[in-house]
Amino acid sequence: MSSSRVVRVHARDDVAARTLRAGIVQIQSELKVEPAFAPEVEEAAGRAAAAPRLPDLDRTDIPFVTIDPPSSMDLDQALHLERKGSGYVVHYAIADVAAFVEPGDPVDAAAHERGETLYGADSKIPLHPTSLSEDAASLLPDQVRPSLLWTIQLDETGEGTDVHVERARVRSRAKLDYEGVQKAVDDGSADEVLMLLKEVGELRLQREAARGGISLPLPEQEVEVVGDQWSLEFRSMIPAETWNAQISMLTGFAAASLMVYARVGLLRTLPPPQPRDLQKLHRVARALHIDWPAEQLYPDFIRGLDSRRPAEAAMITACARLLRGSGYVAFDGDMPADPIHAALASEYAHVTAPLRRLGDRYAGEICLALCAGTDVPTWVLSRLAEIPDILKDAGRKAAQYESMVLSLVEAGVLHRRVGEAFDGVVTDVDEKDDTRGKVTIQEPAVEARVTSAAALPLGTEARVRLTQADVDSRSVAFELG
Repeated sequence: MSSSRVVRVHARDDVAARTLRAGIVQIQSELKVEPAFAPEVEEAAGRAAAAPRLPDLDRTDIPFVTIDPPSSMDLDQALHLERKGSGYVVHYAIADVAAFVEPGDPVDAAAHERGETLYGADSKIPLHPTSLSEDAASLLPDQVRPSLLWTIQLDETGEGTDVHVERARVRSRAKLDYEGVQKAVDDGSADEVLMLLKEVGELRLQREAARGGISLPLPEQEVEVVGDQWSLEFRSMIPAETWNAQISMLTGFAAASLMVYARVGLLRTLPPPQPRDLQKLHRVARALHIDWPAEQLYPDFIRGLDSRRPAEAAMITACARLLRGSGYVAFDGDMPADPIHAALASEYAHVTAPLRRLGDRYAGEICLALCAGTDVPTWVLSRLAEIPDILKDAGRKAAQYESMVLSLVEAGVLHRRVGEAFDGVVTDVDEKDDTRGKVTIQEPAVEARVTSAAALPLGTEARVRLTQADVDSRSVAFELG
């Protein structure tokens, strides 16, 4: 379930690129975050990188591959799929952070302070020092790595029938990227593993639809920075990304089932959408000339949107409001009152990105113990109750960081166009002041604040004038009328 709008930057080392990077440094200063770690943390990470705790079980015979954006180095997951009778076996290796990090050591303490990796444009504030996250613990190709090896059995419909996780040594054979995988599948040159990824991914999407779940395909925004010119456009997810995400979500469902059965764990949760939010979205759809029959459930409506079309990309962005209220809940003994992730229509857990999210390490350790029939480690249980609050604070900061970087980019794109008029759609109205809200402009791909002398017409097309686009203050504003 994607909920972020990562901005990817294609920039040369020129005036606009330097302005962008200076703006990001300023944002980091304002939020009191920085990529660098204290010397003692880097030193501890270096020692850990040189002496990982490798498990006894050797599964380097499995020809794993990783699938990520080309520039990614923090590779949490490697996969392998095979056919078994009428069903399938999914092997999913997850980076084993606990093989390097001791509870309470400097790296662990820093990870608890940060909570998760922050992303925005071409900047990153990592959860762990890069000597671990982009090197020794990362599932880089042709390197033996400690991992949490998930083995998930599926029937012919793609439904999970059995799950087991254990520590094992693994070795990835190749670092693949989404576009390369998509091309190989499309032209028929893909090997059996990639063809099975497509097959299983599509079956899992069918299971999701039958369950009433949604995967919100939020388009990424790509900014091109050349000379002193900025341009911004949406980039749609391609099917290979969706298939890959389905394997990650399959593992999250499996982890949640283990923890719910044992009544100990850490779940990712989301409350059901509010009726007023759905009503707003219906009005936005009408303004964007997108058909949404009154009897059609919102998961089915969202599933039919195509982020390659500007109007539907804007609709998908507006639908992100349905993700409000997501969080985590920890439990040991009694089940939580609201354990469900409403968008996925099931219990769900984050376990597949421990290099980038603190909670995944805790949930992974719990699942390891449950499968081995051993006690959950004391260090996990002793801090489990505080992890949701740490993750909540980290998530809030991550959203703020992403939003500020996006505002910076949007201001850069529009700074030469103040005074121009644009066609847009009013996608949100302030509940306390109906003369203030947000407008989505399809070209360029911008969502920004808008004001009006009278009440804003939610969900209607509007001609708006750009009144402010200041890179230094990261402010963009439109006026209706």
